[in-house]
Amino acid sequence: MTDVNDISMAKEKLYKHPEEDSFDLTNMVREGVPFPYFNNLSNQIHFGLEEWSSYLHLSERTIQRYKKENKSFDPLYSERILQIELLYKKGIVVFGVADNFYTWMDTISIPLGSVKPKDLLDTGFGIEAIYDELGRIEFGVLA
Repeated sequence: MTDVNDISMAKEKLYKHPEEDSFDLTNMVREGVPFPYFNNLSNQIHFGLEEWSSYLHLSERTIQRYKKENKSFDPLYSERILQIELLYKKGIVVFGVADNFYTWMDTISIPLGSVKPKDLLDTGFGIEAIYDELGRIEFGVLA
C-alpha cells in the first residue's frame, strides 16, 4: 500500500518540493523532471516503461536514453509526468488506500466511456476526465 505521504517524501528527497501551486509546478516543468524523480514515481505508482511510453508518447528506447544519460525530461514530458503524479495523489486521497485507487484505475468505468481510467492518461483531456470523476466519487455523486 502506497501512502500519499510516501510520494511527497520521495519528492522531497529527489527534488525541491514544489507546493502544488501553479508557479512552483510551472518552474518544475520548465526545469524538467529529473530521471531519478521519474524513476521513483514509476516505482511508487507501479508503471513500467511500456505504460510510460504510451502516456508520454515517447519510445521505450528514448526513455531508456533519459535513464542512461541521467537527464531531465523536456518540459512537454515533464508536464505530463507531473499531471499523472498529481492525479494519483488525488486518487489516493479520495480512495483512502492506494491499492483501492490502483484497482479502480485498472477497472472499466462506465462514466468514463467504458474504458479503464488508466487508458486515458495519454491525453490532458483524459486526465481531466479522471479528475472530474474522482470529484464525483469524492462527493458521492455517482449517477
